[in-house]
Amino acid sequence: MTIKTALMRGAAFGAFAALAAGATAHAETTTTKTTVKHRHHVEHVVAVADGSTAEEIRVLKSEVEDLKARLDAQGQAQQATAAQVAQTQTQVQEAAANAESAQDKIDTLPEQVNVAIGQLPKPKPSWADKTQIGSTVFADFSDIEQKNNGARVTPSGTAFDLKRAYIIVDHQFNDVYSANLTTDFQYNSTVGATELYVKKAFVQAKYFPWLTIRAGATDLPWVPFVESLYGYRYVENVLIDRTKFGTSTDWGLHVLGSLDPIGGPTGPVISYQVSAIDGTGYKVVPGTGSAPRTDTLDVEGRVSVKWMDFTAGIGGYNGKLGKDAGATYNAPFNTTGVPVTFHTASRFDAVLAYTSGPYRAGVEYLNATDYTAVTSKAADKAEAYSVFGSYQFLPQWAVFGRYDYTQPNKDTAPSRKDNYFNVGLGYTPVKGVDISLVYKHDKAENGTFSTSNGVIGNSATLAGHSNDGTYDEVGAFMQLKY
Repeated sequence: MTIKTALMRGAAFGAFAALAAGATAHAETTTTKTTVKHRHHVEHVVAVADGSTAEEIRVLKSEVEDLKARLDAQGQAQQATAAQVAQTQTQVQEAAANAESAQDKIDTLPEQVNVAIGQLPKPKPSWADKTQIGSTVFADFSDIEQKNNGARVTPSGTAFDLKRAYIIVDHQFNDVYSANLTTDFQYNSTVGATELYVKKAFVQAKYFPWLTIRAGATDLPWVPFVESLYGYRYVENVLIDRTKFGTSTDWGLHVLGSLDPIGGPTGPVISYQVSAIDGTGYKVVPGTGSAPRTDTLDVEGRVSVKWMDFTAGIGGYNGKLGKDAGATYNAPFNTTGVPVTFHTASRFDAVLAYTSGPYRAGVEYLNATDYTAVTSKAADKAEAYSVFGSYQFLPQWAVFGRYDYTQPNKDTAPSRKDNYFNVGLGYTPVKGVDISLVYKHDKAENGTFSTSNGVIGNSATLAGHSNDGTYDEVGAFMQLKY
């Protein structure tokens, strides 16, 4: 049974293998026939295509060759451009190098010029090389109303007035010696003409900051000093100048200087000046008919201290005011045996001021003895003070004011008084030019009083009046300095 089963299984396996082999052979025969048939079809299509697209292929080859030619031309152009760029860069670098070389030459040119100039023959020094010329002008356009006992008198009216016109010439001989000439133009109503004065004419030797010597007509110790603190000289003279108890310059010998003993930034700085003078003022040349030589010299002096923003000063005057005329009289008596001068004038001055930034404030005081009585038998005294202040509220704008009180004859006319004030608005458009709108008022009580604005008051007795006089002025005042 077992052998029979095995034989049957082997016969079945052999039949299955023969069947599989026959199927495989049939598949291969079919595949081969299909492949041959497909190849024959492709070859037929290619043959047809070769005949219909030959022209297109030729055109395409032509376009490809043309494109290649263009690419070659473009490459050559790019190479030419690159070569040109490289050449331009080289030229730019060369130009930069040349410019740097030229700049080096330019930088050394001033030194070469200086060397060349230094080798040239030097011109002879001229006096003009160390000479400066300047000017100061005081002018106003104003309306004045002056009254005596209520009646309007001269110089009432409106007019343009040229108060002062200084021409200033400074010359420096060397570091020590110098000279100054300052002329003053002023209208004289008495003669009806403009007169020329020599306000300053001096030679100066400055040996040290604390020792300067001047010979001739120059600033006196007090008036110019207070003017520098007041700041509004072009509007009005300072106290002793306005009231005729002093003047600004005179002829004589002057010693002045300043020193800083500590050397700190805030001081104190000590200044002084002593002047031995003729006493007649600068408007009269000494030794002339109206101001003959005198037997004595007057002396004026001042010492002041500036500490931080404060300035304090005291000064004085002593002399005959140029009235001791020894060349005309047998001094101290004239030909009839009558004394020429009975008294010696003296004056004490003091000032205290604060000047800082936009602020100015100060007070000035004077006490004079026999200043108006040198040639009078009766002795006399005078006393006065002045208060002033200003505030610069903008860089070009300021307000200011001042008040003066004077008793000119305390012994001979104790009721005679003078009250003066001014107020103003100042404008400085440029350095050296000052313009102010100002109102002034002056009242002389119980007699006349001589001021820088003329004689105010009335000497004649009028019933129902106290011999008063008033002076009112309003206008624009100007200072020009260069």
